[in-house]
Amino acid sequence: MSPSRGAAAPKASDAVPVFVALGDPIRLRLLGRLSADGPLSITRLSRGSGVTRQAITKHLHTLGAAGLVRHARRGRERLWELDRRRLETAKRYLEQISAQWDAAVDRLKAFVEDSPASRPVP
Repeated sequence: MSPSRGAAAPKASDAVPVFVALGDPIRLRLLGRLSADGPLSITRLSRGSGVTRQAITKHLHTLGAAGLVRHARRGRERLWELDRRRLETAKRYLEQISAQWDAAVDRLKAFVEDSPASRPVP
């Protein structure tokens, strides 16, 4: 939900764990795989990755602690899937920062255009 539709402005403290978790290339790749391929087991996530199953498990738990993934048991396997709600929080935070930058650029542009130095000499 975007801020223009009535959502409360996200707080930095809500977004920080997400950005910390996304700061690792392996975790970022795992999220990409889960986003593209849907729920996957640790075995499938580690296949062809060059990363051990133990390392994949550790990264998934880090992503889970940040609220980016969740798991469910299906038979003997545990399937991991993306939880988009926390990504939406991060997206809203980035949109808020972008809007602040846009407003700052607009203020700077207005200041420069209204300054005496920008007026033509008669």
